[in-house]
Amino acid sequence: MKKSLSADIYLRFLQLAESIRGLPALPLLDPQEERLLEQIAKAGTRQERLCVRDLMAQREMGSPATIHSRLKSMRQKGWIQLADTEDTRRKQIELSPDAHKHFEKLSQCIVDAAAER
Repeated sequence: MKKSLSADIYLRFLQLAESIRGLPALPLLDPQEERLLEQIAKAGTRQERLCVRDLMAQREMGSPATIHSRLKSMRQKGWIQLADTEDTRRKQIELSPDAHKHFEKLSQCIVDAAAER
């Protein structure tokens, strides 16, 4: 059976994306941390403020204690940073500069995979 062009591009992207994971950069995330990172990145692209409390309210992401421990781990690994808001009790979650670089590399993998037709 012949693969479709779009499937071939996607498979090349996966291969390229896997190759950048081997580069020295940020420590790997577990699957739940990756889901949290996606939520944080999506909020950032929509220019929405996302606070720790906002994530903890999302029950599908786990219990508040689990989310809090994952955020702490992600911060220690260098994926996210916390910024002050007007309310000193609330912290806004943002991608770190290194996380932005990681997403730029992944974006380049998509471009490269599509260009290899």
